[in-house]
Amino acid sequence: MRVLIVEDEKKVAAALRRGLEAEAFTVDVALDGTEGLWMATEHRYDVIVLDIMLPGLNGFKICENLRASGDWTPILMLTAKDGEYDQAEALDTGADDYLTKPFSFVVLLARLRALLRRSGRSETVVYRAGDLTIDPATRRCVRGDTEVELTTREFAVLEFLMRRAGDVVSKSEILDNVWDFAFEGDPNIVEVYIRHLRKKLDDPFDRQLIQMIRGSGYRLDPDGG
Repeated sequence: MRVLIVEDEKKVAAALRRGLEAEAFTVDVALDGTEGLWMATEHRYDVIVLDIMLPGLNGFKICENLRASGDWTPILMLTAKDGEYDQAEALDTGADDYLTKPFSFVVLLARLRALLRRSGRSETVVYRAGDLTIDPATRRCVRGDTEVELTTREFAVLEFLMRRAGDVVSKSEILDNVWDFAFEGDPNIVEVYIRHLRKKLDDPFDRQLIQMIRGSGYRLDPDGG
């Protein structure tokens, strides 16, 4: 799957590129609207992530131009927080969905999957680690033969760990990907959700799937299942 990111905030664009490449997307990035429109018209993409406030051309104009030319590539537009008029204009100019800033990577990824499914360009992705299986499309979590009920945030933390199964991930990585790129709350919230997951996924099965690596972060160990 090939995705175009049109985003002038370099930190956000770089974080999105890393995350999507880890999900096996091929990623191109444009840092201004003029370049973004040129890339969108010169290359074929499966989906476009398009910011509104851009140097050169804004996101509305890019979307409008693409739709006027008959290009119906799915577009996820990034809008200002609480920008109701931005959201309405995004949809009116032809965007398929919108996401308000700040946002979590997990939510963005879920929105992209939904767009790809609706456009017929996606395959169902199910993650497995040992005897643990999660299906992001249906939000089902199963350990062995037992279905485990998770809250939305618990599922998001677990999905990130599953996508990086076997790797040590830091608390800041989890915050950036599950909360948002501008999170300013207590970083210890990660520990709270890890405890919730262990209580639901490890304790009842007397096996340790989610491990704490002191001084480094957390690891989901497939062999722990």
